[in-house]
Amino acid sequence: MRYSPRNIKIACDHGGLTHFGGVYFFHEFLRVLQLRNFLSRHLRYTRRNHRYSVSQMVLALVYPLVLGLDRLETASFLRSNGTFQYLTGLPSFPDPQTLRRFLLQAPSSFWEQMHRVNDRLLQNFIHLPDHRSRLIFDLDSTVVTVFGHQEQAAVGYNPRYRGKRSYNPLLCMEANSSYLWDTELRAGNAGSWAGSPELLDTCFANVPPDIREVRVRADSGFGFNPVLEALEARPTEYAVVARLSPAFKRLLPGLSYEPVNPAWEMGEFEHRPHGWPQARRFVIARRFIEKEEAQTTLFAMGRYIYRAWVTNMDLTPAGIWHFYDARAAMEPRICELREDFALRKIPTAKFAANALFLEIVRLAYNLVTAFQRNCLEEAWQNLTLQKLRYKLFLLPGELTRPQNRPVLRLMESAPLQSIAAGILAKISKVKPLQS
Repeated sequence: MRYSPRNIKIACDHGGLTHFGGVYFFHEFLRVLQLRNFLSRHLRYTRRNHRYSVSQMVLALVYPLVLGLDRLETASFLRSNGTFQYLTGLPSFPDPQTLRRFLLQAPSSFWEQMHRVNDRLLQNFIHLPDHRSRLIFDLDSTVVTVFGHQEQAAVGYNPRYRGKRSYNPLLCMEANSSYLWDTELRAGNAGSWAGSPELLDTCFANVPPDIREVRVRADSGFGFNPVLEALEARPTEYAVVARLSPAFKRLLPGLSYEPVNPAWEMGEFEHRPHGWPQARRFVIARRFIEKEEAQTTLFAMGRYIYRAWVTNMDLTPAGIWHFYDARAAMEPRICELREDFALRKIPTAKFAANALFLEIVRLAYNLVTAFQRNCLEEAWQNLTLQKLRYKLFLLPGELTRPQNRPVLRLMESAPLQSIAAGILAKISKVKPLQS
Protein backbone atom coordinates (compact mmCIF):
# COMPACT_ATOMS: atom_id res chain seq x y z
CA MET A 1 0.00 0.00 0.00
CA ARG A 2 1.37 3.39 -0.99
CA TYR A 3 2.10 5.89 1.72
CA SER A 4 0.31 9.19 1.56
CA PRO A 5 2.58 12.15 0.86
CA ARG A 6 3.91 14.18 3.75
CA ASN A 7 5.54 17.53 4.20
CA ILE A 8 3.74 19.05 1.21
CA LYS A 9 4.26 22.77 0.92
CA ILE A 10 1.54 25.06 -0.40
CA ALA A 11 2.46 28.00 -2.60
CA CYS A 12 -0.27 30.35 -3.83
CA ASP A 13 1.74 31.81 -6.68
CA HIS A 14 0.44 30.11 -9.84
CA GLY A 15 -1.08 32.80 -12.06
CA GLY A 16 -2.26 30.49 -14.83
CA LEU A 17 -5.01 28.53 -13.06
CA THR A 18 -8.74 29.18 -13.27
CA HIS A 19 -11.94 27.50 -12.10
CA PHE A 20 -13.65 28.56 -15.33
CA GLY A 21 -11.54 27.07 -18.12
CA GLY A 22 -14.61 25.88 -20.03
CA VAL A 23 -16.06 29.38 -20.29
CA TYR A 24 -13.57 29.89 -23.11
CA PHE A 25 -15.95 28.01 -25.44
CA PHE A 26 -18.80 30.38 -24.58
CA HIS A 27 -16.53 33.39 -25.03
CA GLU A 28 -15.35 32.08 -28.40
CA PHE A 29 -19.00 31.85 -29.47
CA LEU A 30 -19.52 35.51 -28.45
CA ARG A 31 -16.31 36.52 -30.22
CA VAL A 32 -17.34 34.92 -33.51
CA LEU A 33 -20.74 36.59 -33.18
CA GLN A 34 -18.85 39.89 -32.73
CA LEU A 35 -21.16 40.59 -29.81
CA ARG A 36 -18.96 43.29 -28.31
CA ASN A 37 -19.02 45.30 -31.54
CA PHE A 38 -22.77 44.70 -31.80
CA LEU A 39 -23.31 46.11 -28.29
CA SER A 40 -21.01 49.06 -28.98
CA ARG A 41 -23.02 50.02 -32.06
CA HIS A 42 -26.41 49.90 -30.35
CA LEU A 43 -25.79 51.05 -26.75
CA ARG A 44 -25.13 54.65 -25.73
CA TYR A 45 -24.47 55.50 -22.09
CA THR A 46 -22.59 58.70 -21.24
CA ARG A 47 -20.40 58.21 -18.15
CA ARG A 48 -17.57 60.11 -16.50
CA ASN A 49 -15.49 56.97 -15.84
CA HIS A 50 -14.37 55.42 -19.13
CA ARG A 51 -12.13 52.71 -17.71
CA TYR A 52 -14.63 50.13 -18.95
CA SER A 53 -16.63 50.50 -22.13
CA VAL A 54 -20.39 49.97 -22.10
CA SER A 55 -20.03 46.60 -23.83
CA GLN A 56 -17.44 45.49 -21.26
CA MET A 57 -19.74 46.50 -18.40
CA VAL A 58 -22.65 44.57 -19.90
CA LEU A 59 -20.50 41.46 -20.34
CA ALA A 60 -19.16 41.92 -16.80
CA LEU A 61 -22.77 41.54 -15.65
CA VAL A 62 -23.50 38.62 -17.99
CA TYR A 63 -20.51 36.40 -17.18
CA PRO A 64 -21.21 36.08 -13.41
CA LEU A 65 -24.80 35.03 -14.19
CA VAL A 66 -23.54 32.34 -16.55
CA LEU A 67 -20.95 31.11 -14.04
CA GLY A 68 -23.29 31.00 -11.03
CA LEU A 69 -21.91 34.06 -9.21
CA ASP A 70 -25.39 35.33 -8.62
CA ARG A 71 -24.73 38.46 -6.52
CA LEU A 72 -22.69 41.50 -7.46
CA GLU A 73 -20.55 41.06 -4.36
CA THR A 74 -19.87 37.42 -5.25
CA ALA A 75 -18.85 38.43 -8.77
CA SER A 76 -15.87 40.27 -7.28
CA PHE A 77 -14.25 36.83 -7.03
CA LEU A 78 -13.41 37.26 -10.72
CA ARG A 79 -11.30 40.36 -9.99
CA SER A 80 -8.40 38.17 -8.83
CA ASN A 81 -8.79 35.63 -11.64
CA GLY A 82 -6.41 36.96 -14.26
CA THR A 83 -6.71 33.84 -16.41
CA PHE A 84 -10.49 34.25 -16.67
CA GLN A 85 -9.99 37.89 -17.67
CA TYR A 86 -7.47 36.86 -20.33
CA LEU A 87 -9.73 34.13 -21.73
CA THR A 88 -12.74 36.48 -21.96
CA GLY A 89 -10.84 39.51 -23.25
CA LEU A 90 -11.59 41.74 -20.26
CA PRO A 91 -8.71 44.06 -19.22
CA SER A 92 -9.76 43.56 -15.59
CA PHE A 93 -13.01 42.96 -13.73
CA PRO A 94 -15.08 45.82 -12.22
CA ASP A 95 -15.67 45.88 -8.48
CA PRO A 96 -19.22 45.43 -7.12
CA GLN A 97 -19.73 49.16 -6.51
CA THR A 98 -18.87 49.93 -10.15
CA LEU A 99 -21.37 47.33 -11.39
CA ARG A 100 -24.10 48.62 -9.07
CA ARG A 101 -23.48 52.26 -10.07
CA PHE A 102 -23.69 51.21 -13.71
CA LEU A 103 -27.23 49.92 -13.07
CA LEU A 104 -28.32 52.75 -10.75
CA GLN A 105 -27.05 55.66 -12.85
CA ALA A 106 -28.20 54.37 -16.24
CA PRO A 107 -30.57 56.81 -17.98
CA SER A 108 -34.11 55.67 -18.70
CA SER A 109 -33.28 55.46 -22.41
CA PHE A 110 -30.65 52.80 -21.70
CA TRP A 111 -33.32 50.25 -20.72
CA GLU A 112 -34.99 50.89 -24.07
CA GLN A 113 -31.67 50.39 -25.85
CA MET A 114 -31.06 47.10 -24.02
CA HIS A 115 -34.58 45.98 -24.88
CA ARG A 116 -33.98 46.70 -28.58
CA VAL A 117 -30.63 44.90 -28.45
CA ASN A 118 -32.32 41.81 -27.04
CA ASP A 119 -34.99 42.02 -29.74
CA ARG A 120 -32.40 42.28 -32.51
CA LEU A 121 -30.52 39.30 -31.10
CA LEU A 122 -33.70 37.22 -31.19
CA GLN A 123 -34.25 38.09 -34.84
CA ASN A 124 -30.72 36.86 -35.55
CA PHE A 125 -31.05 33.70 -33.44
CA ILE A 126 -34.59 32.51 -34.18
CA HIS A 127 -33.74 31.01 -37.60
CA LEU A 128 -30.62 29.21 -36.32
CA PRO A 129 -29.70 26.47 -36.91
CA ASP A 130 -32.78 25.89 -39.11
CA HIS A 131 -35.25 28.30 -40.67
CA ARG A 132 -38.52 28.63 -38.75
CA SER A 133 -42.03 29.25 -40.07
CA ARG A 134 -44.04 29.09 -36.81
CA LEU A 135 -43.65 30.61 -33.34
CA ILE A 136 -45.44 29.52 -30.17
CA PHE A 137 -45.55 32.10 -27.38
CA ASP A 138 -46.16 30.97 -23.80
CA LEU A 139 -47.23 33.68 -21.33
CA ASP A 140 -46.74 33.44 -17.59
CA SER A 141 -45.70 35.42 -14.53
CA THR A 142 -43.59 34.55 -11.50
CA VAL A 143 -43.18 35.88 -7.97
CA VAL A 144 -39.80 37.35 -6.95
CA THR A 145 -39.72 37.97 -3.20
CA VAL A 146 -37.61 40.91 -2.02
CA PHE A 147 -36.08 41.40 1.40
CA GLY A 148 -35.55 45.12 1.76
CA HIS A 149 -37.06 48.42 0.66
CA GLN A 150 -37.15 48.19 -3.12
CA GLU A 151 -39.19 50.64 -5.19
CA GLN A 152 -42.61 49.37 -6.32
CA ALA A 153 -42.22 46.10 -4.42
CA ALA A 154 -45.64 45.35 -2.93
CA VAL A 155 -47.54 42.65 -1.07
CA GLY A 156 -49.42 40.43 -3.50
CA TYR A 157 -49.87 36.78 -4.30
CA ASN A 158 -46.86 35.01 -2.78
CA PRO A 159 -47.40 31.31 -2.05
CA ARG A 160 -43.99 30.76 -0.46
CA TYR A 161 -43.55 33.91 1.63
CA ARG A 162 -47.06 35.07 2.45
CA GLY A 163 -47.27 38.72 3.37
CA LYS A 164 -43.80 39.52 1.98
CA ARG A 165 -43.24 42.27 -0.56
CA SER A 166 -42.34 41.12 -4.05
CA TYR A 167 -42.06 41.84 -7.74
CA ASN A 168 -44.20 40.01 -10.29
CA PRO A 169 -42.31 39.85 -13.64
CA LEU A 170 -44.32 39.03 -16.75
CA LEU A 171 -42.60 36.58 -19.10
CA CYS A 172 -43.13 35.52 -22.70
CA MET A 173 -41.15 32.51 -23.93
CA GLU A 174 -40.95 31.00 -27.40
CA ALA A 175 -41.74 27.33 -26.85
CA ASN A 176 -39.79 25.52 -29.59
CA SER A 177 -36.52 27.43 -29.20
CA SER A 178 -36.87 28.24 -25.45
CA TYR A 179 -35.79 31.85 -26.07
CA LEU A 180 -37.05 34.41 -23.58
CA TRP A 181 -38.93 36.56 -26.07
CA ASP A 182 -39.89 39.43 -23.78
CA THR A 183 -40.11 40.44 -20.13
CA GLU A 184 -41.64 43.18 -18.04
CA LEU A 185 -40.92 43.92 -14.39
CA ARG A 186 -44.09 44.71 -12.41
CA ALA A 187 -45.08 45.48 -8.84
CA GLY A 188 -45.92 42.51 -6.64
CA ASN A 189 -49.61 43.39 -6.44
CA ALA A 190 -50.07 43.58 -10.23
CA GLY A 191 -52.87 41.48 -11.64
CA SER A 192 -51.81 38.39 -13.55
CA TRP A 193 -52.79 39.93 -16.91
CA ALA A 194 -51.85 43.55 -16.15
CA GLY A 195 -49.54 44.79 -18.89
CA SER A 196 -50.21 41.75 -21.10
CA PRO A 197 -51.66 43.70 -24.08
CA GLU A 198 -48.61 46.00 -24.06
CA LEU A 199 -46.26 43.01 -23.77
CA LEU A 200 -48.02 41.34 -26.69
CA ASP A 201 -47.55 44.51 -28.74
CA THR A 202 -43.77 44.32 -28.33
CA CYS A 203 -43.73 40.53 -28.82
CA PHE A 204 -45.54 40.70 -32.15
CA ALA A 205 -43.56 43.75 -33.28
CA ASN A 206 -40.44 41.62 -32.90
CA VAL A 207 -41.72 38.69 -34.99
CA PRO A 208 -39.62 38.33 -38.18
CA PRO A 209 -41.65 39.07 -41.34
CA ASP A 210 -41.06 35.59 -42.80
CA ILE A 211 -42.85 33.86 -39.89
CA ARG A 212 -46.15 32.59 -41.29
CA GLU A 213 -47.92 31.49 -38.11
CA VAL A 214 -47.95 32.54 -34.45
CA ARG A 215 -49.74 30.69 -31.68
CA VAL A 216 -50.16 31.73 -28.04
CA ARG A 217 -50.79 29.72 -24.85
CA ALA A 218 -51.58 31.12 -21.41
CA ASP A 219 -53.14 30.07 -18.11
CA SER A 220 -56.38 31.34 -16.60
CA GLY A 221 -54.72 34.50 -15.28
CA PHE A 222 -54.75 35.77 -18.86
CA GLY A 223 -58.31 34.69 -19.69
CA PHE A 224 -59.69 38.23 -19.71
CA ASN A 225 -61.37 40.00 -22.60
CA PRO A 226 -58.65 42.72 -23.10
CA VAL A 227 -55.97 40.03 -23.53
CA LEU A 228 -58.12 38.00 -25.93
CA GLU A 229 -58.97 41.12 -27.94
CA ALA A 230 -55.25 41.94 -28.17
CA LEU A 231 -54.65 38.45 -29.57
CA GLU A 232 -57.57 38.61 -31.98
CA ALA A 233 -56.39 41.97 -33.34
CA ARG A 234 -53.55 40.03 -35.02
CA PRO A 235 -53.45 36.97 -37.27
CA THR A 236 -52.74 34.62 -34.38
CA GLU A 237 -54.26 31.52 -32.82
CA TYR A 238 -54.54 31.02 -29.08
CA ALA A 239 -55.56 28.56 -26.38
CA VAL A 240 -56.07 30.14 -22.94
CA VAL A 241 -57.34 28.40 -19.82
CA ALA A 242 -60.88 29.62 -19.15
CA ARG A 243 -61.77 31.46 -15.95
CA LEU A 244 -64.27 29.33 -14.04
CA SER A 245 -66.80 31.91 -12.87
CA PRO A 246 -69.92 30.67 -11.01
CA ALA A 247 -72.13 31.30 -14.06
CA PHE A 248 -69.70 29.38 -16.27
CA LYS A 249 -69.56 26.43 -13.87
CA ARG A 250 -73.33 26.03 -13.93
CA LEU A 251 -73.20 25.40 -17.69
CA LEU A 252 -70.75 22.50 -17.56
CA PRO A 253 -72.96 19.58 -16.36
CA GLY A 254 -75.54 20.15 -19.13
CA LEU A 255 -73.09 19.96 -22.05
CA SER A 256 -72.77 17.06 -24.46
CA TYR A 257 -69.50 15.14 -24.02
CA GLU A 258 -67.79 12.49 -26.15
CA PRO A 259 -65.04 10.13 -24.91
CA VAL A 260 -61.52 10.81 -26.18
CA ASN A 261 -59.77 8.08 -24.13
CA PRO A 262 -60.78 5.59 -21.43
CA ALA A 263 -60.64 8.26 -18.69
CA TRP A 264 -61.57 11.62 -20.25
CA GLU A 265 -64.45 12.94 -22.31
CA MET A 266 -64.66 16.31 -24.02
CA GLY A 267 -67.16 18.79 -25.37
CA GLU A 268 -67.31 22.29 -26.80
CA PHE A 269 -69.77 25.18 -27.06
CA GLU A 270 -70.01 28.88 -27.86
CA HIS A 271 -70.39 31.13 -24.83
CA ARG A 272 -70.40 34.85 -24.09
CA PRO A 273 -69.47 35.61 -20.46
CA HIS A 274 -70.72 38.79 -18.85
CA GLY A 275 -68.92 41.87 -20.20
CA TRP A 276 -67.60 40.19 -23.36
CA PRO A 277 -68.64 41.81 -26.66
CA GLN A 278 -69.10 38.49 -28.46
CA ALA A 279 -69.24 34.75 -27.87
CA ARG A 280 -66.10 32.65 -28.14
CA ARG A 281 -65.39 28.95 -28.48
CA PHE A 282 -64.86 27.00 -25.25
CA VAL A 283 -63.46 23.47 -25.05
CA ILE A 284 -64.21 21.39 -21.94
CA ALA A 285 -62.63 18.16 -20.67
CA ARG A 286 -63.95 16.17 -17.73
CA ARG A 287 -63.14 12.93 -15.91
CA PHE A 288 -65.09 10.88 -13.41
CA ILE A 289 -63.64 10.91 -9.88
CA GLU A 290 -63.25 7.47 -8.36
CA LYS A 291 -64.35 7.10 -4.74
CA GLU A 292 -60.91 6.09 -3.50
CA GLU A 293 -59.14 8.86 -5.44
CA ALA A 294 -57.18 11.44 -3.45
CA GLN A 295 -58.21 15.09 -3.53
CA THR A 296 -57.36 16.64 -6.89
CA THR A 297 -55.93 20.09 -7.62
CA LEU A 298 -58.18 20.49 -10.69
CA PHE A 299 -61.65 22.03 -10.50
CA ALA A 300 -64.17 19.43 -9.28
CA MET A 301 -67.95 19.65 -9.38
CA GLY A 302 -70.14 16.74 -8.36
CA ARG A 303 -68.36 13.52 -9.29
CA TYR A 304 -66.33 15.07 -12.13
CA ILE A 305 -63.18 17.13 -12.43
CA TYR A 306 -63.05 19.67 -15.26
CA ARG A 307 -60.57 21.52 -17.45
CA ALA A 308 -61.60 24.33 -19.81
CA TRP A 309 -60.00 26.48 -22.51
CA VAL A 310 -61.14 29.43 -24.61
CA THR A 311 -59.71 29.30 -28.11
CA ASN A 312 -60.02 30.46 -31.71
CA MET A 313 -58.13 27.47 -33.14
CA ASP A 314 -59.64 25.03 -35.66
CA LEU A 315 -58.25 21.96 -33.89
CA THR A 316 -60.47 19.26 -32.43
CA PRO A 317 -61.12 19.42 -28.66
CA ALA A 318 -58.49 16.73 -28.10
CA GLY A 319 -56.06 18.69 -30.28
CA ILE A 320 -56.59 21.82 -28.19
CA TRP A 321 -55.91 19.82 -25.03
CA HIS A 322 -52.66 18.31 -26.32
CA PHE A 323 -51.50 21.63 -27.78
CA TYR A 324 -51.97 23.42 -24.46
CA ASP A 325 -50.41 20.68 -22.33
CA ALA A 326 -47.08 21.21 -24.12
CA ARG A 327 -46.96 24.53 -22.25
CA ALA A 328 -45.83 22.59 -19.17
CA ALA A 329 -42.26 22.86 -20.50
CA MET A 330 -42.28 26.55 -19.53
CA GLU A 331 -42.30 25.81 -15.79
CA PRO A 332 -38.77 24.30 -15.71
CA ARG A 333 -37.52 27.26 -17.76
CA ILE A 334 -38.97 29.73 -15.27
CA CYS A 335 -37.36 27.75 -12.45
CA GLU A 336 -34.05 27.92 -14.31
CA LEU A 337 -34.38 31.70 -14.68
CA ARG A 338 -35.10 32.06 -10.98
CA GLU A 339 -32.46 29.71 -9.60
CA ASP A 340 -29.65 29.58 -12.20
CA PHE A 341 -29.84 33.06 -13.77
CA ALA A 342 -30.26 34.92 -10.46
CA LEU A 343 -33.72 36.29 -11.23
CA ARG A 344 -34.46 36.09 -7.50
CA LYS A 345 -31.38 38.14 -6.57
CA ILE A 346 -32.63 41.74 -6.88
CA PRO A 347 -29.44 43.86 -6.98
CA THR A 348 -30.65 47.40 -6.11
CA ALA A 349 -33.42 49.34 -4.37
CA LYS A 350 -34.34 51.29 -7.51
CA PHE A 351 -37.09 49.93 -9.76
CA ALA A 352 -35.58 51.23 -13.02
CA ALA A 353 -32.19 49.65 -12.21
CA ASN A 354 -33.87 46.33 -11.38
CA ALA A 355 -35.81 46.46 -14.68
CA LEU A 356 -32.48 46.99 -16.47
CA PHE A 357 -31.01 44.03 -14.59
CA LEU A 358 -33.94 41.91 -15.82
CA GLU A 359 -32.94 42.81 -19.39
CA ILE A 360 -29.36 41.71 -18.55
CA VAL A 361 -30.77 38.40 -17.29
CA ARG A 362 -32.74 38.07 -20.53
CA LEU A 363 -29.56 38.74 -22.53
CA ALA A 364 -27.56 36.13 -20.58
CA TYR A 365 -30.33 33.55 -20.87
CA ASN A 366 -30.75 33.97 -24.64
CA LEU A 367 -26.98 33.93 -25.28
CA VAL A 368 -26.60 30.65 -23.37
CA THR A 369 -29.63 29.19 -25.19
CA ALA A 370 -28.20 30.23 -28.57
CA PHE A 371 -24.84 28.71 -27.62
CA GLN A 372 -26.55 25.43 -26.72
CA ARG A 373 -28.70 25.28 -29.87
CA ASN A 374 -25.90 26.16 -32.30
CA CYS A 375 -22.68 24.83 -30.79
CA LEU A 376 -23.42 21.82 -28.56
CA GLU A 377 -24.33 18.26 -29.43
CA GLU A 378 -28.01 17.38 -29.35
CA ALA A 379 -27.83 15.58 -26.00
CA TRP A 380 -26.57 18.79 -24.36
CA GLN A 381 -29.04 21.23 -25.91
CA ASN A 382 -31.71 20.80 -23.23
CA LEU A 383 -29.38 20.84 -20.23
CA THR A 384 -30.15 23.39 -17.56
CA LEU A 385 -27.50 26.02 -16.95
CA GLN A 386 -26.54 24.35 -13.67
CA LYS A 387 -25.73 21.07 -15.45
CA LEU A 388 -24.01 22.91 -18.28
CA ARG A 389 -21.75 24.65 -15.78
CA TYR A 390 -20.56 21.38 -14.24
CA LYS A 391 -20.14 19.66 -17.60
CA LEU A 392 -18.41 22.52 -19.42
CA PHE A 393 -18.10 26.02 -17.98
CA LEU A 394 -16.53 25.02 -14.66
CA LEU A 395 -13.81 22.81 -16.12
CA PRO A 396 -10.56 23.77 -14.36
CA GLY A 397 -7.93 25.04 -16.74
CA GLU A 398 -4.29 26.08 -16.79
CA LEU A 399 -3.03 28.77 -19.12
CA THR A 400 0.51 28.13 -20.32
CA ARG A 401 2.71 29.76 -22.95
CA PRO A 402 5.05 27.24 -24.56
CA GLN A 403 7.15 29.02 -27.18
CA ASN A 404 5.29 32.19 -26.16
CA ARG A 405 1.97 30.89 -27.57
CA PRO A 406 -1.02 30.71 -25.19
CA VAL A 407 -2.35 27.19 -24.58
CA LEU A 408 -5.34 26.42 -22.37
CA ARG A 409 -4.74 23.03 -20.77
CA LEU A 410 -7.82 21.13 -19.59
CA MET A 411 -7.86 17.75 -17.89
CA GLU A 412 -6.60 14.77 -19.87
CA SER A 413 -9.69 13.10 -21.34
CA ALA A 414 -10.32 11.66 -24.80
CA PRO A 415 -14.11 12.31 -24.64
CA LEU A 416 -13.48 15.90 -23.54
CA GLN A 417 -11.02 16.41 -26.39
CA SER A 418 -13.64 15.17 -28.85
CA ILE A 419 -16.34 17.41 -27.35
CA ALA A 420 -14.03 20.44 -27.42
CA ALA A 421 -13.12 19.85 -31.06
CA GLY A 422 -16.81 19.47 -31.97
CA ILE A 423 -17.78 22.69 -30.19
CA LEU A 424 -15.01 24.71 -31.82
CA ALA A 425 -15.90 23.30 -35.24
CA LYS A 426 -19.53 24.39 -34.85
CA ILE A 427 -18.52 27.81 -33.51
CA SER A 428 -16.39 28.38 -36.62
CA LYS A 429 -19.56 28.08 -38.75
CA VAL A 430 -21.45 30.76 -36.82
CA LYS A 431 -21.99 34.01 -38.70
CA PRO A 432 -21.50 37.44 -37.11
CA LEU A 433 -24.56 39.33 -35.89
CA GLN A 434 -26.35 41.51 -38.38
CA SER A 435 -27.23 45.06 -37.44
